[in-house]
Amino acid sequence: MAVLPVPSSPAPVRNWAGNLTYASPRIHRPAGLDELRALVRDSPRIRALGSGHSFNGVADSTHDLVRLDALPQEIEVDPSASTVTVSAGTRYAELAAELHRRGFALGNLASLPHISVAGSCATGTHGSGDTQPCLAAAVRGIELVGPDGEARWLRRGDDAFAGAVVALGALGVVTRLTLEIEPAFQVSQRVRLDVPLGEAADSFDAVFGSAYSVSLFTDWAAETGRVWFKHREGEPEGTWVGGRAATGPQHPVPGAPTGPATEQLGVAGPWFERLPHFRPEFQPSAGEELQSEFHLPRAAVPEAFAALRGIGHLIAPVLHISEVRTVRADDLWLSPAYGRDTVTFHFTWFPDAEAVAPVLAAVEERLAPLDARPHWGKLSTQLPEEVVASYPRAADFAGLLERFDPEGKFRNPFVDALFPRV
Repeated sequence: MAVLPVPSSPAPVRNWAGNLTYASPRIHRPAGLDELRALVRDSPRIRALGSGHSFNGVADSTHDLVRLDALPQEIEVDPSASTVTVSAGTRYAELAAELHRRGFALGNLASLPHISVAGSCATGTHGSGDTQPCLAAAVRGIELVGPDGEARWLRRGDDAFAGAVVALGALGVVTRLTLEIEPAFQVSQRVRLDVPLGEAADSFDAVFGSAYSVSLFTDWAAETGRVWFKHREGEPEGTWVGGRAATGPQHPVPGAPTGPATEQLGVAGPWFERLPHFRPEFQPSAGEELQSEFHLPRAAVPEAFAALRGIGHLIAPVLHISEVRTVRADDLWLSPAYGRDTVTFHFTWFPDAEAVAPVLAAVEERLAPLDARPHWGKLSTQLPEEVVASYPRAADFAGLLERFDPEGKFRNPFVDALFPRV
């Protein structure tokens, strides 16, 4: 059957960072759900593309892609259920501002508010906080358009739900999500400079338990780092104090202009204006960049710090900045925090793939033995079979692929490498 003639973009189209040109010959932008359903039904192979913030081929395809940002935006709050149902292409910045206007909040946000809700949840994207799981853990329900073009809801408690939220876009096109919300709250942000890395590792629980959300930034070659504390107003603050208090605004990348960074110096403000590192109205990056991130069991902190400090002289010359965060365990099968409290090591590299490649390999050589799981949307050299082996429910997810998409309509080379068809 012919593909419905909905608006589309000719190739080539590049991702946000500019390091990847999508292989798809067409990127469709349907204006309505009926158009989307017909497009999915009539396409032999198709995948959804979010805001383009992935650095690898997780969302790419040699067949058709579809963007959801032209669909009517929906943000429907149910105060009695403490939920919001949101259209998949909505960005967190838009959702957060509207929730706050109505007196509600999400429990956590990623460092960038520019990313789409569906794409972030599909890849296990996260913020930071000992008590905060990844963004996808807030999902109570998802609406999926399957290979036949029919839409169905999966809700928490359904047998397939835990495997269908962080699903790499492989089970269908997500059109709406229902998320948990709570009353709006205030956050203040403070930064401490010149924190000794040895002290941060030795006192890790005290450092990362000192605020609602905590991040440590370093280049691994220096002996110190900079720690961002995001305090939820009305909750007790931790007692750990190290380094020295910043007396002016800071950017996560030392020396970068501080205008794009969210307000600091202890000034309280709405949750969505403090939990991200960057303001939505600014370009958030240090420039063109590459990114990698690895999720490790929290107990591996001492070994991971020692391993990275040992090759800091290799890392720093090709690095904008590295960030350490914590994520609470969840039960989503392909979440990098599945079944374990997690520490994440994020690397924002210079946009020089040739120079970064051997350094990334050295990082992975040292972190892989600590049971590191790479972020699904960032750069890694780990073999697909090695990645899958670290997920106890990988075989169950492979079963979902056959159950939801037996003909492989939503597959792509990235998914095929991880979960080969039998």
